[in-house]
This record gives sequence, C-alpha cells and structure tokens, in this order.
Amino acid sequence: MTIRDLPVRTLADTPTTLGELVGDAATLVVNVASRCGLTPQYAGLVRLQERFADRGFTVLGVPCNQFAGQEPGSADEIQDFCVTTYGVDFPLLEKTDVNGAGRHPLYTSLVETPDASGDAGDIQWNFEKFLLDREGNVVARFRPGTTPEDPSVIEAIEKTLG
Repeated sequence: MTIRDLPVRTLADTPTTLGELVGDAATLVVNVASRCGLTPQYAGLVRLQERFADRGFTVLGVPCNQFAGQEPGSADEIQDFCVTTYGVDFPLLEKTDVNGAGRHPLYTSLVETPDASGDAGDIQWNFEKFLLDREGNVVARFRPGTTPEDPSVIEAIEKTLG
C-alpha cells in the first residue's frame, strides 16, 4: 500500500483515498487551524494553489485541533471560515489527529520524513508542510515557521513539478 492508497475522509465526511482525492497532482499536505497565530498562512497556501494548479499541483488542508485547541469548530464552521476568510478552494480533510495514539495513518507515514535539518518525528505545531511528488513519495518537509511562499518551498515545488 502506498500513501496514495490510504483511506481518508473529506471535510464533508466523504470517504475516499488520498489518490482519489488529489489524483496524480504533486501535493502539499498541511495540518491547518483556524485560530492559530500561523492561520494567515492560509493566504500563502491559496496563492500556491492558484500559481501551480494548472501544472498538476494541489494543497491539501488537514484541520487539526491537537495544538492548544486552535481548531475547535465543526466541519461546517471550518469550511465557512476557510472559504469566506481566505477563499480556500483546495481540498480539506476531516479534522484529524496528527500526533499521539490516535494519529491518522497518513501522518504515521509523513512523520518518518526528516526536515531540512535531518529531524523526523512528531508534528511540532499547526501548518507543518509535507510535499508529495506525483507518485505520492514525500520529497520535502517544512516546519510550521516556514511560510508557504518561502523560497525553499517554491524551489521544492518547482523541482517536483519539473
């Protein structure tokens, strides 16, 4: 089983797999939250989606309430916030645990990938980013403080898209 075969649920509670949801697009998987100091990163994620979508790229938002309760809303509240505040048009998964005993299998795979400093392991905070190539291989990990439009993120996306 590859990462693209993993079962996931959309924010609208539709069962699917990662591959069915994003197709063969290179994907930036990001655990997101609506009430975080890093929430303005949504704007950069939307711009990445706009900039690279026609080249086979998508952002995938994964709401998570494990960091200081910063994503407390229902699925409808999360959807409404994302669309009305930031114009989010990329796919969102259901609220998901990214750390701990209830960690989703998607994140069990993702956290094995080291960041630029060589550190793997638990998600540090909201807005940690993982770039997947078109086959679903994790090719880069960016910690929460790295903004979506940081040159290192753009360079990795460009390289992945070829």
